[in-house]
Amino acid sequence: MENQLKDIKISATNGHAPEVSEPEQKKRKISKRFVVVFILMLVLGGTFGVTKFIHAQHHEETDDAQIDANISPVIPRIGGYITEVKVQDNQVVKKGDTLVVLDNRDLLIKLEQAEAALTGARSNLGMAEANTSASQANIATTRAGIGTADAQIAAAQVNVRRTRQDYERYSNLIKDHSITQQQFDQAEAAMQTAQRQLAVLQQQKAVATQQSAAASSQSHATAQSISVAQAMIKQREADVDNAKLLLSYSVITAPSDGHVSSVNVQPGQFVQPGQMLFSVVVNDDVWVIANFKETQLNKMAVGQEVTVNVDAFPGHDFKARLSSFSPATGSKFSLLPADNASGNFVKVVQRVPVKIEFTDKKDEAVKRLRAGMNVTADVHI
Repeated sequence: MENQLKDIKISATNGHAPEVSEPEQKKRKISKRFVVVFILMLVLGGTFGVTKFIHAQHHEETDDAQIDANISPVIPRIGGYITEVKVQDNQVVKKGDTLVVLDNRDLLIKLEQAEAALTGARSNLGMAEANTSASQANIATTRAGIGTADAQIAAAQVNVRRTRQDYERYSNLIKDHSITQQQFDQAEAAMQTAQRQLAVLQQQKAVATQQSAAASSQSHATAQSISVAQAMIKQREADVDNAKLLLSYSVITAPSDGHVSSVNVQPGQFVQPGQMLFSVVVNDDVWVIANFKETQLNKMAVGQEVTVNVDAFPGHDFKARLSSFSPATGSKFSLLPADNASGNFVKVVQRVPVKIEFTDKKDEAVKRLRAGMNVTADVHI
């Protein structure tokens, strides 16, 4: 070290500047590079921070979002054994396409029984109508008999009055012995015969009146039987319609257009009413459910523009708009919502589901989206 100082002094006395060693030169170069890199990183970091700050002032973003779609369950309305499965996993179906066929032999028998009962009810109606017609004809006959009896009674009354007058005249004549006893007896007998004939006709009229009343009652009863038969026909028709409806349930059709999920049923399997067999996913109408923090909803409003990025399609921006807000947070719809009154309260930022709809329906990538895909939603506030 002392030798180096001597050399420096000697060189200085000779009028020359002191020389710098190679390690010191390397340190100076490294220090300059560090400063440049540090300044560059500082500039880049500042630029990134300012950009993010400006972006945060005009955007609300979350990656807690997924694609959602309508999922229609395929559920049988009647129980039975499966005879045929007409679809496979992930198959595209149209609304009304046959998916599963159930054994319908017992339903066909019930339909035949209902149709036979309907035929019997219609026959009963015909019989009731025929009985009503016969009753009405009987009423007309009895009323005609009453009219005839009235006419005969009127004639008998005239005969009684005439024979009584003859009897009274013959009574006066017999006193004067102007007629014979035989003539008087004949007049008396004629009067008695006329009176008895009148009594008989009056009794016949009473019987005819009773028959007419009975016929009227029978006609009323048969008219009531027509109403009963008509009601029975309606009931049997309802039974037939019900049997046809149950028979139609033996063919399970697609509730909507879409893709069939995994089909986990086989021919010969017994299914119960209400049992979920599989699902039909409507992929033509998809949307995004984004779960934003409650602190992000201050400036968000329905109708705002949204940029959606799907993990399955990196670099592709999907155009969308904010459609609606959920009426409650996700925790309120959970199976076991938190009870903050239990004493173990920890404040947790809640998330509110927000529905986002795609606006560019012509985008072919939208048709390739599937329910459950992860996305990132950026709302332009």
